[in-house]
Amino acid sequence: MNLSHPSVHPVEAPPALTEGENVPRVRMKDIQGMPGTIGGVTLRLSQFVFAIVSFSVMVTTSDFPSVTAFCYLVAAVGLQSLWSLSLAVVDIYALLVGRCLQNYRVVSLFAIGDGITSTLTFAAACASAGITVLIGNDLGICSQNHCAQFETATAMAFLCWFTALPSFLLNFWSLASR
Repeated sequence: MNLSHPSVHPVEAPPALTEGENVPRVRMKDIQGMPGTIGGVTLRLSQFVFAIVSFSVMVTTSDFPSVTAFCYLVAAVGLQSLWSLSLAVVDIYALLVGRCLQNYRVVSLFAIGDGITSTLTFAAACASAGITVLIGNDLGICSQNHCAQFETATAMAFLCWFTALPSFLLNFWSLASR
């Protein structure tokens, strides 16, 4: 039988670094935007702000309940704002006490929640954009409706989604790279 035998090759130790060359290394798990980082808190707070602005603008119009897509937008950004605020509080707490949030269960919970809320927000923003275009361009009845408020709320919902998407992608990437 011809079997290969493992062989051991000696490896030289790297030369010792002086204090000037000793540079702290950044681990891959500490990418800004992931849970427990300053970038993560920034993304969460921006998601919260955009969702609250969209929610507030849409709720201040008197005729949003008559359109299902606008009701869906209000519900989606309301859920997004609660999710983003709660995760921002968790991120701030983790930063204050020096806790790492790179646990498999925590990251999977964040990724699933971000995936659901960002999908709902994107779908609601797309539906509201379609109705806003219908009212403004196709029917031409912006004078009778609150087109500027509808467009503002829809734009804020898209901005909320644009800030929620990196959170989802980073958490999903972190799960996939384990």
